[in-house]
Amino acid sequence: MAGTLEDHLDQLVRRHAELRDALAGGGLGGAEFARLSKEYNDLCPIVGEIEALRRVRAEMAALEEMARSGEDGELRALAEDELRVLRERLPELERRLRLALLPKDEDDERNAIIEIRAGTGGEEAALFAADLFRMYQRYAALRGWRFELLDLSETGLGGFKEAIAAISGRDVFARLKFESGVHRVQRVPETEASGRIHTSAATVAVLPEAEEVDVRIDEKDLRIDVFRASGPGGQSVNTTDSAVRITHLPTGLVVVQQEEKSQHKNKAKALKVLRARLYERERRARESARAAERRSQVGSGDRSERIRTYNFPQGRVTDHRINLTLYKLDKVLSGEALDEIIDALLAEDQAARLAAAAA
Repeated sequence: MAGTLEDHLDQLVRRHAELRDALAGGGLGGAEFARLSKEYNDLCPIVGEIEALRRVRAEMAALEEMARSGEDGELRALAEDELRVLRERLPELERRLRLALLPKDEDDERNAIIEIRAGTGGEEAALFAADLFRMYQRYAALRGWRFELLDLSETGLGGFKEAIAAISGRDVFARLKFESGVHRVQRVPETEASGRIHTSAATVAVLPEAEEVDVRIDEKDLRIDVFRASGPGGQSVNTTDSAVRITHLPTGLVVVQQEEKSQHKNKAKALKVLRARLYERERRARESARAAERRSQVGSGDRSERIRTYNFPQGRVTDHRINLTLYKLDKVLSGEALDEIIDALLAEDQAARLAAAAA
């Protein structure tokens, strides 16, 4: 690695030590302590990789000296064997350090809002949207995440026209962000007498959850309507005007919430979804400036992009972005095997970013 990089690594190690001493010394205010703690925690994995690499380099230097100057043939052979093992480890340690040094997606640590909507395919698309919703619900349970239903529009036949949920926990957005896009299903609908395979689709949008400090919403920019909640088929399920529709006038975004019996709670949930959608718009605008980099990564996350096919007759799931096929359809839909796809997507994204950084 070049000298300038070594200088940069030295600066990171020094900063890590400074932060450790400052945090241990006490006397910091709450906000300052939180800011320095985050910087320190962000540096810890990087410094760990730096120290691991430098330890191996130091061991290699000592072994090379031993191999050159050792008069004992057996000792020299032993040093050369150990040196060979460390040389094989070195590229992986350097790769891990380069990966740790890559700029982080600031939103990776956020919770997420997931929105699933039935696409082309009528009732079959709505049934598939319900399958996807349950898949993410089960996956969240397996990872110990909290899964909160925000809004649900059912068809009355078991399908979902639209479902929105908030997912909170560790690394939620980091692991789910590549799920955005068009999910396609190929299967024989239960209502299909001739046994023909139908193709339907549902769209998934994964948005980083935004806090009030991230997105300022002016009350004068909102039109808030209240009405009675309705169930499948439009029948009234509530005798009070508890459902809320919020329209953000500058953008035209509309959010409807009717899951809660309380108008106040529905308004709070609607604002939560609205903030996430506005934050996502800002995020997309920022990222459009990095279009070239985006093309080198796994996918844009655009919900119009077809990303995955679930083929029931063959029991397979194919992710088209990385040409990965798993013959584990049931386990993917139960959430058990979803990590295999997500881990592969994350690995591909890391490889693309490493290649872009080296170019």
